[in-house]
Amino acid sequence: MQPITVLPVEGLPLIRIGDDLEKMITDTIPLQDGDILVIASTVLSKARGYTRDLATIQPGAQARRLAALNGEEPRFVQAVLDATEDLILEEPFILSALACGHIGVRAGVDHSNIEDGKVILLPSDPMGAAREVQERIQALTGRTIRVIITDTCGRSFRRGQTGHAIGWSGMTAIRDFRGDTDLFGHELEITEEAVIDEIAGFANFVMGESNNGVPVVVVRGCETWSGHDNLYFNQHEDLTRRALTNQAAVQRME
Repeated sequence: MQPITVLPVEGLPLIRIGDDLEKMITDTIPLQDGDILVIASTVLSKARGYTRDLATIQPGAQARRLAALNGEEPRFVQAVLDATEDLILEEPFILSALACGHIGVRAGVDHSNIEDGKVILLPSDPMGAAREVQERIQALTGRTIRVIITDTCGRSFRRGQTGHAIGWSGMTAIRDFRGDTDLFGHELEITEEAVIDEIAGFANFVMGESNNGVPVVVVRGCETWSGHDNLYFNQHEDLTRRALTNQAAVQRME
């Protein structure tokens, strides 16, 4: 296996609506065929204009109720509800399922790393956004790369946030080992490795949080793999989602 190099794309300015993010990246770092370009969803959303001005939002009754329940600002909660396809949990925080399949606290709506009075939304079609970035990079450089768009999320049963992939292009989400054998010749029956989340997690470590200002990372030397894109459980398979939904239903009845 060849060495894997992780390169932070340093020196990018603050991203604003309408910026040509792909051109800014390719002007900052030379890319090679096979590179994996990992982009924080916040900068992609800012460049594409996936933001809202809180002053333009009128909160409804549900937003005001949930805001009081969770100590949130009602207009912010309305932005969360507008981005939510299925409300899984109302308290102690809002947990939302999005149309793309991603599940996140407050629907991934964020008011950090943006000017006061505004919020950043996740791309409505993160898979399409990743594909657009991949195609634009190829048009600019002639290089065939892979793309992952990340969001920082918490995890069940563990403290702390990690980077998760919400959109990807040029690779499958899952490396499927089913049917292979282990070191002792035993057939693997259930092993499916979420490679893009593993890459997203380490890329997030390199990006850092707070005011580090490194929203893009290049992963170089990562081998290819075969698998599938069924990253998200459906509602029947997702035991955690079912348990939370049932708990919320019971609480509403009490």
